[in-house]
Amino acid sequence: MAIFSNGNSELEGSKTDANTTIITAGAKIKGEINLSCNLYVDGEFEGEINSQKEVNIGKNGKVKGSIQAQRVVVQGYAEGSIDATRVEIKAAGHVKGEISSSELVIESKGVFEGNSVIKNKTTAQIEPKKEQKLNVSNS
Repeated sequence: MAIFSNGNSELEGSKTDANTTIITAGAKIKGEINLSCNLYVDGEFEGEINSQKEVNIGKNGKVKGSIQAQRVVVQGYAEGSIDATRVEIKAAGHVKGEISSSELVIESKGVFEGNSVIKNKTTAQIEPKKEQKLNVSNS
């Protein structure tokens, strides 16, 4: 019941490199995490997550707050704001809040309640961002 750095494990639904920080089931953490590696959350986290790589919320994971990462995969529950290049909501995943991403993938039975802002790198430099709001809920 803690945070671990696991150098040799493969996490379900994502590729991991040699440096993945894990918040295990049963752990409850509040605060801010700044990482240059992947993060796997199977416990509970409340606060701000900043990762230069991937954040994966496992089936037992619950995150409340803001997430900024290269890629976010949600198999559990996330509430708040997500800012990433790619966001994936898996079949058991549930996201409530705002997503800002270039790519948003919602699998069948994945749930998204909130707003989505589509980021486009090529037009962001030329013209202001265009906001697109989606209210999606797959049952």
